[in-house]
Amino acid sequence: MATTVQDPIGAPATATTFAAIGTRVRVVVTDPRTLAEAEALTRDHLAALDLAASRFRRDSEVSRLAAAAATGPASALASPVLAGSVRAALRAARLTDGLVDPTVGRAVAATGYDDDLDVVRARRASSVRTAEVPGWQRVTIDPVTDRLDVPAGCLLDLGSTAKAHAADEVARHLADRLPGGFLVDLGGDIALSGTTRDGRWQVGVEDAAGRVVQVIGLHSGQAVATSSTRLRTWALEGGGTAHHIVDPRTGRTAAPTWAMVTVVAASALEANAASTAAVVLGADAPAWLTGHGLPARLDTGWAVTTTPGWPGTAAVAS
Repeated sequence: MATTVQDPIGAPATATTFAAIGTRVRVVVTDPRTLAEAEALTRDHLAALDLAASRFRRDSEVSRLAAAAATGPASALASPVLAGSVRAALRAARLTDGLVDPTVGRAVAATGYDDDLDVVRARRASSVRTAEVPGWQRVTIDPVTDRLDVPAGCLLDLGSTAKAHAADEVARHLADRLPGGFLVDLGGDIALSGTTRDGRWQVGVEDAAGRVVQVIGLHSGQAVATSSTRLRTWALEGGGTAHHIVDPRTGRTAAPTWAMVTVVAASALEANAASTAAVVLGADAPAWLTGHGLPARLDTGWAVTTTPGWPGTAAVAS
């Protein structure tokens, strides 16, 4: 996870923190007068996203589409929020050559992550099964009507990409409507927008224990995302733990080569897609990230690897 420290010239920003869509949400503003409206806009957007894309609500669009797909290919008119989330997920799949795939929903559920994380952990242990990953290429959405088509047996898992896309969308809306600068942090997917006094933010990269291990300087318009194999975890029958990132090539939990991967990119969606793909790739991740020109910090828990362009430690104003 990554979180803001302060603005680059030392003036503390104003922030609000709350829980939504199964994660911690933090909104930071440089003009305190905008905080209440910024929080309200963020809450409204995330409430709509939850109703559209949650795997854990029976009344969500994703759940209703999955129920229809239980007996064959299914189709539905998507709401604007779901349509945007699906398009973002398909873009992430294209950018990663399918290493991030929105059709892993049943495979993720088969690992034990089939309900809110608190519910999963309260079971004490989950059994592990396997499920087919239909493949993102079999999901289509009409560019005009927003009609969404999925193959038989498909449960969309939009959690990761939809959260990152929402950070981008909320940050953009805030900058369009309100003065000042904004940091939108949705569980470690961070989008920056608007204006600060010198155009920069200081962002802290946290380890799995919540300790800030590095402070980096970023510009408004940039984004950073962290994927971890040590935060969303639960116990398995027979011992051991599982985490929430599934390798779509196998339908199984990705090997925990990296405790966390943090990537800087032009959008939270792109950063999240890359950090998730890096977890899936394991030891091949540094070369893949370097080949795509993505600055990243990869942490095994005892050793750190960075790729070209990763920011140095920023000076924190006192």
